[in-house]
Amino acid sequence: MIRVTVLLLDGGHASTAIGPLEVFRSAGVLWQQLRGEDARPRFEVRAVSPRGGPVRCEGGVGLAADGALRGVRRTDLVVVPSVGLDFEGALARFAAVVPWLRRRHAAGAALAGICSGVALLAETGLLDRRPATTHWALAPRYRARWPAVDWQPERFVTQAGRLFCAGGVYAALDLSLHLVERYAGYEVAMETARALLVETRRTAQSGFSVPARRADHGDIEIAAAQEWMRDHLRDAPGVEALARRFGMSPRSFARRFKRATGEPPLAYLHGLRVEAAKHLLETGARPLPEIAAAVGYEDLAFFRSVFKRRTGAAPAVWRRRFAREAP
Repeated sequence: MIRVTVLLLDGGHASTAIGPLEVFRSAGVLWQQLRGEDARPRFEVRAVSPRGGPVRCEGGVGLAADGALRGVRRTDLVVVPSVGLDFEGALARFAAVVPWLRRRHAAGAALAGICSGVALLAETGLLDRRPATTHWALAPRYRARWPAVDWQPERFVTQAGRLFCAGGVYAALDLSLHLVERYAGYEVAMETARALLVETRRTAQSGFSVPARRADHGDIEIAAAQEWMRDHLRDAPGVEALARRFGMSPRSFARRFKRATGEPPLAYLHGLRVEAAKHLLETGARPLPEIAAAVGYEDLAFFRSVFKRRTGAAPAVWRRRFAREAP
């Protein structure tokens, strides 16, 4: 059971805390209940506030906590909701949260910030030299305050090792499903999205998501290469060009990549492309040649071959089996 701690903080949008609470509590449960099956909860979820008392969010919405920060002994994931537009004031109000986040991360927990709540992650210093996103309107102010962070506000979701960020308020759902997939697998994430009637999971503005794969290995350059490959599926270059991009020789890059991820770079890229293709097959009626091209394959026969080799089913069979609606 994965332990999730959702912070409740005054002044932000309640949905950035309620959304993750509902997504994680629904994973392995709601889809099964709707189908008359036994629930198989995947997450143990708690909502905590700095001192354990209730909080008042934007618009006067009140939320009750299960406990206080000091009561969290062990957790695998901490979700930080939005804190309002006055992030400078929030940093002062929640000064005690910043060292608490550092301690949780040092103890092995992943940290996930949403919208303006990413400010608390940036203040820890853990995002320095790593990709991060926030609401596009806040990005210039955040960039001025934390120039060492690689701000990418065009993205809905970013991941750097055990650090995750979501853009705007409702990107909380995208990030939550992204994390369900990371911890409980692709199928559980899809079931959860279907049960909650969430249309899609977006990690970038490409229109489809690519699941998170192993990136908590501690090799920052290889994690950056993984991020780049996820965002450039259609035009990802060969191993030599990737190695040059990240300042390594092809042999060193390939060796480090396999040691970190368990797969050679090309096999890893095929895996990303197939996962993206699965999502497109499940969520729409686009023709196969268009899907193949969208994920980086100009040769339709080769796409079919790679897809079947990695999934055990042809693309058309996968669509019939798993499409949300008849194409």
